[in-house]
Amino acid sequence: MVVPGAELDRLGRFQGFSPEADRYLSALLVPDLLEYRPRSEVEDDPSFKQIIPYVVFRSGDRVFCYTRGKSQGEARLHRLRSLGVGGHVSEDDAQSGRTLDAYESALRRELEEEVAIRSAGQIRRVGLINDDSTPVGRVHLGIVHLFELDRPEMDPREDGLADAGFLPVETIRTLRDEFETWSQIAIDSLLGTG
Repeated sequence: MVVPGAELDRLGRFQGFSPEADRYLSALLVPDLLEYRPRSEVEDDPSFKQIIPYVVFRSGDRVFCYTRGKSQGEARLHRLRSLGVGGHVSEDDAQSGRTLDAYESALRRELEEEVAIRSAGQIRRVGLINDDSTPVGRVHLGIVHLFELDRPEMDPREDGLADAGFLPVETIRTLRDEFETWSQIAIDSLLGTG
């Protein structure tokens, strides 16, 4: 699922984190703008932004993180730490059409594929991440969700989520430079270091 980068410009392109997810998504995730294109066409084309669900799991003062393995789709991020669980919205998710509903379907599918959540909790959309400072960031737009779990009980279902587990917020802040750029933005915006 992609939207034209020019629409992000029209709405006000930002660098880093924006808490205005509803304002942007109500204008971007509409049938007239959304398209499905092969990833091979858009991976290096900044005239489109690929829409990516990005879920951060927190339980009290602990946050889930992992190291990206080779089975994770984006080779440019392998061996970097990450806070976010999620991925691309595919045309298979679009049974509800080219709308926010298709995005929500992809979000549920990605979580089911990547992690086994063994605790009750609440998920909420908290903002967007745009990072035009890296080749990966220039072609993706992250929709950030915070999933507050009652207990830090969750397991990875994919080998690509290596060394996975919950770490104290302070430890994550100390390791910030080992994380991918989006995770660094999330650490600064959601974990109180920025």
